[in-house]
Amino acid sequence: MTDRKYKTRNAPPSACSMIESLRGLGYSTSTALADIIDNSLTAGANRVDLHFIWNGERQAVAILDNGHGMSDNELFDAMRLGFLSPLSERTAHDLGRFGLGLKTASFSQCRSLTVASKRKNGDMASLRWDLDHLAADTSFQWLLLEEPGDEAAFMLPMLEISPHGTLVVWEKLDRIITPGFSPQDYLDLVDNVEKHLALTFHRFLQGPNPSLHLTLNSIQIKAYDPFMQNHPATWNSPSTNFPTNHGLVCMQGHVLPHKDKLSPKEYADAAGPEGWTAHQGFYVYRNQRLIVAGSWLNLGTGRAWTKEEAHRLARIRLDIPNTADADWKLDIRKSTAWPPVTIRKQLVQLAETVRKRARRVFAHRGEYSKGKAHKEPTLPIWLVENGQGDVCYRISREHPAVSTLVLDDAFGNAVQAMLSLIEKNVPVQRIWLDAAEGKDAPQNVGASPPTAEMQDILYTVYKNFLRRARLSPDDAKKRLKNPEPFNMFPELVDELPDNP
Repeated sequence: MTDRKYKTRNAPPSACSMIESLRGLGYSTSTALADIIDNSLTAGANRVDLHFIWNGERQAVAILDNGHGMSDNELFDAMRLGFLSPLSERTAHDLGRFGLGLKTASFSQCRSLTVASKRKNGDMASLRWDLDHLAADTSFQWLLLEEPGDEAAFMLPMLEISPHGTLVVWEKLDRIITPGFSPQDYLDLVDNVEKHLALTFHRFLQGPNPSLHLTLNSIQIKAYDPFMQNHPATWNSPSTNFPTNHGLVCMQGHVLPHKDKLSPKEYADAAGPEGWTAHQGFYVYRNQRLIVAGSWLNLGTGRAWTKEEAHRLARIRLDIPNTADADWKLDIRKSTAWPPVTIRKQLVQLAETVRKRARRVFAHRGEYSKGKAHKEPTLPIWLVENGQGDVCYRISREHPAVSTLVLDDAFGNAVQAMLSLIEKNVPVQRIWLDAAEGKDAPQNVGASPPTAEMQDILYTVYKNFLRRARLSPDDAKKRLKNPEPFNMFPELVDELPDNP
C-alpha cells in the first residue's frame, strides 16, 4: 500500500495578527512575571532581580537572572514561538512545557520585548520583538530585531558586569500603563506582584538556605507559606505518595490554627493576598512551583465543594511531576490544573478528613490544636442539637458557670428563663452574614495568653463552686479542668487559692 499524496499549500500565519491574538491569553502582570522567573529557574539561576521603572517618559520592567545564559543561536531558538514541542521530554527540573511562556507572557504586557543573554566566558547576544515594527512590515514576516529597545540598551550594563545570565526587558507597556494610570496604581501593582510571587515561589524562598534570592526594586521578597507548617498549632497529616501512570503524586493535608492561636500580625499575614476563605482547598505544585493556589478542583461528595467559611483553615498540598502535564490538563499560563480520574477518589478521601478537622477547629475555636490533649472530654459551653429539619443551639446547663447558679433556689428559675430567651434569639443569620463578609468573631476569653477577663470569670466560677455547690477546693479545681475555656489553662486552675 502506497502513501497517498496530497496537494498542499503553505499557509503561514501573519506574524502581527498571530502575536496580537496571543496577547489575549489572560495573563496578569503577576502571572506573566512568574512565567519569566520559571525560565530563570530552569536555567539554573539562584538569584532573580525585578525592576519596575515608571518615571515620566521612562516606562519599563526588567528581569535579570544569574542563570547559565544562552549563546546567540540558543537565544534565537528561545525567541521563536513554539520552537519546543510540548510533547518533547523535559528534564526533571524544567518548569516549562509549551515553548511559548517567555513570548506570550511578555506580549500580554508590552509591545516591545528585548532579551539579552550571555554564557560564561561568552559574548552577549541580544534580540527583540517589536509589535509596532511587525505591524508596519508589509512582508508579514517574523522579523526579529538585533538592536535592543531604548530602555533595554540603558540596562544592558547590568548584564555586562555579570559573568553569565539573562536580561528580559519589557517596553511600551500598553497593558500595564493604561490611560489614567496613577502613582497609587503603580504602588498597588508592585504590591500585588510581590504577594503573588511570594506565594508562587514560596518553596524556593523559604528555609535557612533558600534556593532562590528574589528581589523587587532591590527589596527582597520573603516567602508566604500558605500552610504555616512551622506554627506549633498547625495540624499536618502524614505525607503520602500515590503512583500514577505519569509519576508519583505526593499529598499532605494541613489545618491552620484558629485565630485565637495567632498573634494579630500572624493572623493578618496568614490571610494571604485574597483573604482566609479564598485560600482554602488544594495547592497544586509542579517541581515545587505553585500552579493552583486554593481550589477544591471541582471535587466533592455528591456535588462540587465550594469555598465556605467553616473550611477556611483547610489546606492540601499536591506535588505532581512535569511528566504529568497532559494528564492534569496544565494550560499555557501554568495557572490551572485538573486531577485525572484515576486519582480523584484518593483526593476526595484526604480532603474529607482535612475539611472535617478544619471545621472542628473553626467551630470550637482552636480546641483541637495539637498539644491540648485531655484525658477527660471537654465540656463545651454551647451544645448543638439537630431537630427535624433544623438545628438548635443550647447553653450547657452542666457548665460550671451555669450549674452553680441554677442550683440557687432564690433565682435559679430566673436564670433558666434568661438562658432560654438567649437560646431562642441567637442571631444566626447575622452571624452567618458577618462570616460570609469576612468579619471574624471577636476573640474569645480562652485566647492564649489568658485575658484578664477570662481570669476574672474563672475566679468567680471557682468561688461559686466553693460557696454555692459546697465543694472542697480540690474537687472544685478538678471540675474546672474540663469545661471550656478553662481547660486551656490548667496551670491557672492549679494556682487558685484554697481560701478566696
